[in-house]
Formats: sequence, C-alpha cells, structure tokens
Amino acid sequence: MRVAGEGVAALRLVGLCKRFGDHRAVDGVELTVPRGSFYGLVGPNGAGKTTSLSMAVGLLRPDAGRAEVFGVDVWADPLRAKALLGVLPDGLALPERLTGLELLRYLGRLRGMEGRTVDSRAEELLAVLELTDTARTAVIDYSTGMRKKIALATALLHAPRLLVLDEPFEAVDPVSAATVRTILRRFVAAGGSVVLSSHVMALVESLCDHVAVIAGGRVAAAGTVDEVRGGRALEDVFVELVGARTGGVEGLEWLAS
Repeated sequence: MRVAGEGVAALRLVGLCKRFGDHRAVDGVELTVPRGSFYGLVGPNGAGKTTSLSMAVGLLRPDAGRAEVFGVDVWADPLRAKALLGVLPDGLALPERLTGLELLRYLGRLRGMEGRTVDSRAEELLAVLELTDTARTAVIDYSTGMRKKIALATALLHAPRLLVLDEPFEAVDPVSAATVRTILRRFVAAGGSVVLSSHVMALVESLCDHVAVIAGGRVAAAGTVDEVRGGRALEDVFVELVGARTGGVEGLEWLAS
C-alpha cells in the first residue's frame, strides 16, 4: 500500500470531542504527530488520553472531529487507515483460549497475510520478545507483562507505519522493557512513527522527541520535548500545567500513631 507523501503527518487529530453522559471526556483535541517522530502523550488520570487514542485509531467513534493516519481519515476509510496502524490499547482483551503463536497466526490471517509470512514473523517476534518458551501456552495463563508483550507482537506483525501504544511498559519487567525500548527505537530509526502514552515522565524524556500534555480533555502543551520543558524537568512542567493536587495531605493523623 502506498503511504502518503513526505509532508503528511503520521497522525492528525482535528477537533476531537467525546461525551459520556454529562461528562466531556475529550474537548476539542488538536494534535499533529510528525512523520518519523517518537511522540509521547502524558496527562493525569482521567485527562482524556486513552479516550483520545481510542478515537484516533478507530476503536471509539468521536462525537465530533476527525482523525487522520498519513492523510487517511480513520472513520471515512477505516480499512485503509488501519492497515497503516499497529495498536496496543490499554486493557486490551485478547482471545485467551488461543496460545501466543495461534493468536499471531489468527490475527495475521485476518489481515490477509500469507501463511508463511505470518509464521516467519511470528517466530521472530516471539523470540525477540522472549516468549518462545510460552508460544504454545494459552494466553489466559500469561502474566500481565507477558500479555503486554504478546499484544505488542500483534501490533507489529503486519509491519505498520504508525504504532499507537497506550501504557506499553506497564507491568513489564526491566529486562523486557529494555528490549521493547530497543525495538521501538529501531522502528523509528527505520522510518516508522510511534505515539506512546505513559504516566512515567522519565520514560517519555528518554524515549520521545515530541510530547503533548493533555489535561481536562484538552491539549495543554505540545511540541518537541525541549520546547515543552523549556530547560526544566518534564515532570515539573507537567505538574505546573495540570495543576498540583495535594488532596489527602491533611488528616490521616492515625497513620502516624
């Protein structure tokens, strides 16, 4: 499939909005992810990060606005857009009765990939992600960290041009996390683009070249990491932008008794 020209952003969100009852979870999010960038998305719990990403990749229909992947409208032309996407949602439900290898084969065939290509890539991904020994173990018996890794394998299997990863390092052990970081850096170095949501500021600073801070369903700041942090620690800028909350510091004297 031909990918759009060099000047087209890897991901573009235009006026995304989403309500749940009376709560406006996402309120006109505008974001442009440059092609070839490693883009971090940070924000407090309930800020709208996961909801925004779900709309961006076609998992949740927006009330207003649009999302484009390399210029392709995710909701107007979903098959073409999703062929360019590799997605790891937070709390992804997997077919638990399949083994890790069966899961990759199944999803590869659903995408129309040739059997030999699927098998070759699946074996390589399982080996790199240190899942070879559990390739024939049912996913229901996987630990949380192993589920994250097999989910990442499913996102990479069809060689997408954009990865959208929601908390990909959560519950992953340090050794496996180092492997995943290496894979993602190589992916970007080869011309791919990554959008990564995380609560860990140090992780975003070490991996990403761009960052956006979301608070209250809106983008509070966006740009290169250096532009956003302005010579300070990203965590300090984050706290300033979202507003420091010190609830609970008063009371609880009984804990010191």
